[in-house]
Amino acid sequence: MGGFTAQFAAAFLITVSLGLVSGSLGTVMGLLLAMSKSSPASRFKAVVTAYTTVVRGVPELLIILLIYFGGTIFASKVAGRYVEVNAFTAGVIALTVVFGGYATEVFRGAIAAVPAGQTEAAKSLGLNAWQRWAFVIGPQMLRLALPAYGNLWISLFKDTALVSIVGLTDIMRVAFVGAGSLRAPLTFYLAASSLYLSLTTITLLSIRLAERRYPALGR
Repeated sequence: MGGFTAQFAAAFLITVSLGLVSGSLGTVMGLLLAMSKSSPASRFKAVVTAYTTVVRGVPELLIILLIYFGGTIFASKVAGRYVEVNAFTAGVIALTVVFGGYATEVFRGAIAAVPAGQTEAAKSLGLNAWQRWAFVIGPQMLRLALPAYGNLWISLFKDTALVSIVGLTDIMRVAFVGAGSLRAPLTFYLAASSLYLSLTTITLLSIRLAERRYPALGR
């Protein structure tokens, strides 16, 4: 397996990059959509609800395949020649869509859990809408959402393995190729399992650290 050590190292960095980019973009998307869905005056509630319903109802693997092949077809038609979508780009878009859909519901539920009296008190102090979000609703919402939001990150790093099906040279892809080349599937899949476990463990420890420190904010 020695020859695959460098490949595993490179694949590990690709997996981490894929997860961090997708999770960051999905977080922004989730926050914006949750705020829109929670606003009484929002005109996009039905659209956001439809989006989250589709994301939660369709397997992540299918979403990846639809975006990869659909993006390739669209890009080819625009360019007038065959253009294959980059596997990393397709993975980022697909995982962002998935993460954003789940994050929307997590943040929406946390927003709904913030006592209405907090908003009324902020209004009585003369805070405008953005100030209420920044100093009153936001900190409390994030504190309530943190456990479920952390679980989304753990799931995200595991879901990155699905992107290997469209050719991304991530941890899972290297393990698959190595297992076939050297006919040592157990060795390579155990190595891949260890790398994914290290990622999810680091994520879990980070979540627990944030849960211990974050409650002090917003009090």
